[in-house]
Amino acid sequence: MTTHRTALTSAHITALLFGLTGIFGALIHASASVITLGRAGFAMLALAAFALIQKRPIFRGLNRSVFGIFILSGLLLAAHWVTFFIAIKVGGVAVATLGFASFPAFIALLDIAVFRDRLHFSETILLSLVTLGLVLVTPSFGLGNQSTVGLLWGLGSGLSFALLAMTNRRAAKGVNAVQVSFWQNVIVAVVMVPFSAFDLIELRSFDWVNLALLGIFCTGLSQYLFVKSLEGLNARSAGMIISLEPVYAIACAWWLFNEAPTYRMLAGATLIVLAILLSSQVKPSHVKAVSH
Repeated sequence: MTTHRTALTSAHITALLFGLTGIFGALIHASASVITLGRAGFAMLALAAFALIQKRPIFRGLNRSVFGIFILSGLLLAAHWVTFFIAIKVGGVAVATLGFASFPAFIALLDIAVFRDRLHFSETILLSLVTLGLVLVTPSFGLGNQSTVGLLWGLGSGLSFALLAMTNRRAAKGVNAVQVSFWQNVIVAVVMVPFSAFDLIELRSFDWVNLALLGIFCTGLSQYLFVKSLEGLNARSAGMIISLEPVYAIACAWWLFNEAPTYRMLAGATLIVLAILLSSQVKPSHVKAVSH
């Protein structure tokens, strides 16, 4: 059994790896679609190797209904990654990550709009914190500002991730998390091939190394560590640690790219992270683990 300390370490490493996703997205000199294809390809290989070593079935239980869910969730994952990497390229790591971090608010809104769930007081606070945080993070309210456009793409990434999380939570219950992640990456790779396959040959060796690191470590390894952390932590505790992802991302971007956040951005980031922590406290997460 995984000890509590080991589980905590695994969860924090997972959050760091999730945060590094944006860093690799900024380092790789390629379009968002090429990065998405490369990431999915390397992640697919890493997850297949992990499943083989750990003897976790990836073909068991597949039927038309389950595979249909995998196709839908894979398409949403592709949309999430593409919009996130566009946000990185346009607005920078910090802005893109904070835009994505709005996904708990989108989940709450979608639950209300689609499933007619009632808006509880804690969710009202969550939405208020995220909204105020995004207002503080927004450099200007005109589309002429590149960072603002990047933030909008980040919000699109958060919305697509919220739809992905709800799809996994509502429709993929009882399916092995590694199996879900493997087939989602397969779908992402298949979908992106027509758009990006020929552009892969233009990548430099440095970009290939970063793509491999992004796919293997920030996707495959993070998936394994997240699943491992759940052996010693409950889903709520693990989710609270994972919510530190924007903090790790902003700190790494500050260190590597000298993207020093303004006081206003730090204040907005604080409110958004508080909202994510609050969302982890509202109710336990039943979302299948999916690498951001």
